Amino acid sequence: MAKQEYIDKNKAWLADKAKEPGVMPLEGGIYYKVLKQGRGDGRTPSRSSVVSAHYTGKTINGKVFDSSRGSTAPAFRLRDLIPGWIIALGHMHVGDRWEIYIPAEKAYGRLNQPGIPGGSTLIFDIELLGVM
Repeated sequence: MAKQEYIDKNKAWLADKAKEPGVMPLEGGIYYKVLKQGRGDGRTPSRSSVVSAHYTGKTINGKVFDSSRGSTAPAFRLRDLIPGWIIALGHMHVGDRWEIYIPAEKAYGRLNQPGIPGGSTLIFDIELLGVM
């Protein structure tokens, strides 16, 4: 498949996903679906927060390119992550588990990453475990 065709397919997939019941928009063309509601009074991270989260990342064809599940949840400084994570986690409360749909422009853009072709819409199942 040609690169532009792949990019167009990913954009069309995201546009279709956005129309599904329960899928909500965030800024930057990011969408999410709540899988589990945490405590509404739980902490919400800021850009400078360190967060602990379990996650699984995959492309629209279902190929998993990274996952923390089955091991200790990693901790990240939020501002060091891709823009899509920064935006989405900034709206999550501790205990929330969301499926997040991130357009390429808020992920890796047109750049290839290991296991992720350039232009990919990314799907993450993220459970926010803690904010430090």
